[in-house]
Formats: sequence, C-alpha cells, structure tokens
Amino acid sequence: MSKAANKHDAPIFREKRKVKNPIKFKISLNEEQKKAKEVILENTVTVLAGKAGSGKTLVACQVALDGLFRRHYEKIIITRPTVSKEEIGFLPGDLHQKMDPWVQPIYQNMYMLYGKDKIDPFIESGQIEIVPVASMRGRTFVDSCIIVDEAQNVTHNQMEMIATRVGIRSKMIICGDDGQVDLKSKRETGFKFLYTAANKVKNMASVTLYNNHRDPIVDDLIEIYEEKFSKAKK
Repeated sequence: MSKAANKHDAPIFREKRKVKNPIKFKISLNEEQKKAKEVILENTVTVLAGKAGSGKTLVACQVALDGLFRRHYEKIIITRPTVSKEEIGFLPGDLHQKMDPWVQPIYQNMYMLYGKDKIDPFIESGQIEIVPVASMRGRTFVDSCIIVDEAQNVTHNQMEMIATRVGIRSKMIICGDDGQVDLKSKRETGFKFLYTAANKVKNMASVTLYNNHRDPIVDDLIEIYEEKFSKAKK
C-alpha cells in the first residue's frame, strides 16, 4: 500500500474522525458504575472487582464500545479463561464457535447496550476480536480496548502474561470476583494479587462495585452461600 493511501491513518486525521456527541446506549450506568468508568478512563489498566450482578462486564463493555464508536480505539479485544475439562482445541468448529459459550455473556452485555444488529457487524469485521488466553502470548495490542472477563479464573502466570500485552494508546479492563474462583486451588488465582498490587503501579488502578443490578434475590442468595462456606472454613 502506498504512503498516500496511509496518510489518512495519521493521528491528526483520526482526531478529526472522532465522534463528538454522546453515544446513546440502551442502558444507562448507575452512579457507582459511572464512577468506575471514570477510574477506567483515567488509567491504562484497571482491575474491576465485584460480586455477581454488580455489572462489571457491563461497565467494561460500555467503556470499550464508547471508545470504539468514538474511534479512540481501532479494536476491542475479548479474552476469557475457559475453565473446562475439555480443551477448546478438541471442541468442534472454528475459533468463534469454540469460544462462543465462554464469550456469550460479553456479547449479551454488548447487545443490551447497543443492539445485536449494530454489534454483530463489528464482530464479523474483526473490530471486536476474541482471543483465547492461550493465544495471548507474544501479542501486543495497540489502539485497542482489552476486556479480560472472569479473571478470577486466570492463574498468576497467565495474569502476568495477559497484563503485559497492553500496547500504546490502549486500555485494559480486568474483571473478576474472587468469590467465584473455579480453579482447582483458589490460591492459583492471579486476580486478587493484581487487585492489591494495582496501587503500586503508575497508570493502574483497582475499583470494586458493590451494588446489585439484578433481581434483589441475588443479594440474598450470595449472603446465604457466603454464610454456609464461611462456617465450613472455621
């Protein structure tokens, strides 16, 4: 490709193409989620914690889509650990079909925010890309917003590898709940360590969501299970 064909990819032209008006999403963030979004926008890497129903993935998707539509990023990268007895290589279909059961929660959040008919073209064009954890090594994501979902099921070694993939003009949002670790040993999770270590690294932050945006019964269910297992540990 000639230099003339590339000249409009220069930063000055990207700035001119950026959308100025607010993006109209179908779901609005609550006040707690808006504050979390502010933290994410102020940092390169944010570790976002919260119990089931707190809207971690929703916030991450809203930030990523907002940035993609405003042309702050060229791509959204989605990765999620596949905690399963079957390796995805042995599952039928191509990469998208193999990963589909694991990334559906992210897609569903994007559909709720902006509509399936508007999101699917970005998936088909590769502007929203699925990258399995095992395929992250060796890659550098530039001009991208990276969502790491269910990060409590990422091991220490995997977490170090994933977190160091972030390239220039990119942002990474690492979502997890250390109360839902599905690894053989809860000590294997790299999420809790990274959350506590975030305040030691420049341009990195950690934030927790507390409010439940699902049915109120979710809070009651979480409480009775926490009570049961906390007694079992004593």
